[in-house]
Amino acid sequence: MALYTEIVMDHFMNPRNVGEIENADGVGEVGNAKCGDIMKMYLKIENDIITDVKFETFGCGSAIASSSMATEMIKGKTLEEALAVTNKQVVDALGGLPAHKLHCSVLAEEAIKSAVKDYYDKNGIAYDGTKFPDCEHCEGCRMV
Repeated sequence: MALYTEIVMDHFMNPRNVGEIENADGVGEVGNAKCGDIMKMYLKIENDIITDVKFETFGCGSAIASSSMATEMIKGKTLEEALAVTNKQVVDALGGLPAHKLHCSVLAEEAIKSAVKDYYDKNGIAYDGTKFPDCEHCEGCRMV
């Protein structure tokens, strides 16, 4: 059996939504101290809908594929729908990841949440803090 699915390889070799959004409404940056992967996600939001999303990822193929898939999953969605995306959904959409690469999908989920939280913070929008990762106090990841 191949280590990576065709979907993972496609998103790694042909990532969607790569780049930066100038004057993004929300920006989230997360990283994993253990593996060195860093993800930055940019959101453009209109009327509570993610109208554009881009990412920059420094990391392995699984990290790039996870970032690419996550952006595809949230484009056109409401902020609440984006916050509901889980790392398991990212993995399932990719057709699976090796166990030792599952942390990449976790970072993708956290990057989405970090960008949405940044949007809420910038706009003074109240939110439930339990919906967001506490990366400052997590051993597995840290805010970059």
